Amino acid sequence: MSPRSYPSESRSLLSLSADSERTYYGATDDSGNTTPTSPTYPAHSTDKVARSDLAWVLAGLWSAVFLGALDGTIVATLLSPIGSYFNESNRSSYIGTSYLLSVCCFTPLYGRLSDILGRKGAMLLALSLFGSGTLLCGVAPSMDALIAARAVAGMGGGGVMTVSSIAVTDLIPLRQRGLYQGMTNILFGLGAGLGGPLGGWMNDTFGWRSAFLFQIGFLQIPILVFSIVLVSVKVSIPLPFEIQNQSLQTKIQRIDFLGSLTLVGAVGCLLLGFSLKSTEELPWDHPIIWGLFVASGGCSILFVLVETYWAPYPVMPMRLITRRTPLAVSMSNFFASIAAFSMIYNVPLYFSAVRLNSSTDAGLHLLPHSVAISTGSVFAGWVMRRTGKLYGLTLFSCLLGVLAAVLVSCWNEKSSQFHLWADVVPQGLGMASVITTTLIAMIASVTKEDLAVATGITYLFRTTGQVLGVSLSGALLQSILTAKLRERIQGPDALEIIESIRHSTSIIPELSAPLRRAAVESYADALRVVFICQAACNFICFLCCLPIQENPLPGTHEEQEARYRTQRLSYNSRTSSPDLESPSA
Repeated sequence: MSPRSYPSESRSLLSLSADSERTYYGATDDSGNTTPTSPTYPAHSTDKVARSDLAWVLAGLWSAVFLGALDGTIVATLLSPIGSYFNESNRSSYIGTSYLLSVCCFTPLYGRLSDILGRKGAMLLALSLFGSGTLLCGVAPSMDALIAARAVAGMGGGGVMTVSSIAVTDLIPLRQRGLYQGMTNILFGLGAGLGGPLGGWMNDTFGWRSAFLFQIGFLQIPILVFSIVLVSVKVSIPLPFEIQNQSLQTKIQRIDFLGSLTLVGAVGCLLLGFSLKSTEELPWDHPIIWGLFVASGGCSILFVLVETYWAPYPVMPMRLITRRTPLAVSMSNFFASIAAFSMIYNVPLYFSAVRLNSSTDAGLHLLPHSVAISTGSVFAGWVMRRTGKLYGLTLFSCLLGVLAAVLVSCWNEKSSQFHLWADVVPQGLGMASVITTTLIAMIASVTKEDLAVATGITYLFRTTGQVLGVSLSGALLQSILTAKLRERIQGPDALEIIESIRHSTSIIPELSAPLRRAAVESYADALRVVFICQAACNFICFLCCLPIQENPLPGTHEEQEARYRTQRLSYNSRTSSPDLESPSA
């Protein structure tokens, strides 16, 4: 590699002098025109904050994260009674799908919004949308209105985690950042764990509508007010110099509306196509399915063109996503999320359909996985804080996911109880560690100006993988299950029996012995293929992590500021001559 080409990201940048900082963005040409690219922040915008102030800031941010996780699992328990109430049980899954689609589409937008409106403004917008959407759910007069209300809540939910992560990164040195991310995941897991039982109790006691209103009045409003007040008072991270004194109208003009629209179209059509294939059981050649995929492809092409040539402040800068480490982190998060959420949704199905356990027992088998997620995230943060390294830990964590999927795919009628409870633990440990280490790797590989956008990109790939993990595994499972059932069940009523088995596992114990065995073996065969595909996704995640480069993790704010300055200098030196190698080289 030429001495003037893109330097290795593993090179220490802290040894360079802070005096060598030059202007990074907003270059002025010979005519005096300034070319806008990305904002330039104050040199000391992340000075160390008082410990008491930091505690209050984190309380405000993390309470919103806890509330989002709590709300998600509460709503999940209400799907069946809501469907029965409106007499539209066949559409109840859209309540969850609309929320997830909205989260996926709007998550990356908050990265750029946090640079334009500030961390405080972006978080307050997310909290307002989230609270408004949940309130509308409680008074929704129809299933369509409820689905739309969940989409509004998703617009805010997509920003809560993203902006919270960005704000914490502004305040915490990278070497300690992983440990704080682990604490965030503990609160997220706690909220998700409490939501299911709480949602069931509220539904049984007050009914589903009263459960929404009770949740709003006694949980969401107090927590949202607490979070909004703390964010308003305590979150005071300066905007970039060129944005601080601009009017609201000028700030709004910096938003990449065309890029945002094409991104929403690309992601939304793709996820909606897979969701309809899974929930409505439409064939792949159905006009709606391939039409959505074609629309997604067209929007993707337009999005790349807009971000490359037209958008002055792109929501997803192509110069960033084509770089080695950001691209590797994005793809690893995508495949890790597919594998993780496929595991979360299909392990309980194994115990319900193959082991014929009750729903409660099936759900309990995920408890070790939930504990492992919290443990793995905190452990990864502790290792990074102690060693300042993340590359070896990342690869080891990926292999844990491969091991777990292989072990689960080997389950059979002779598997011991130890394996049935313990084999999911490596998946939880590995997934939590990977998403923690790769987030830090992404943050460490970009400049301060790109920090918010890069975080939004990471969450976009992660949430997209989560939705696809559920949709694709469901479509694959149903395809194989149908084929296996048709092989094993014959006779005049075979079609009706097969359809009943596919749509409800609760009837399997009531079938005659031959039919029950056919159903159990068909589910076992189909789930084995799904688990093998999970192992493949985890291995692809491992391959995607190989290009990630080890960057120094600053242990103090002073070191971090020095590193940001030298990164700007490094970027200038790479872009000052047209014959330099591409950053993606």
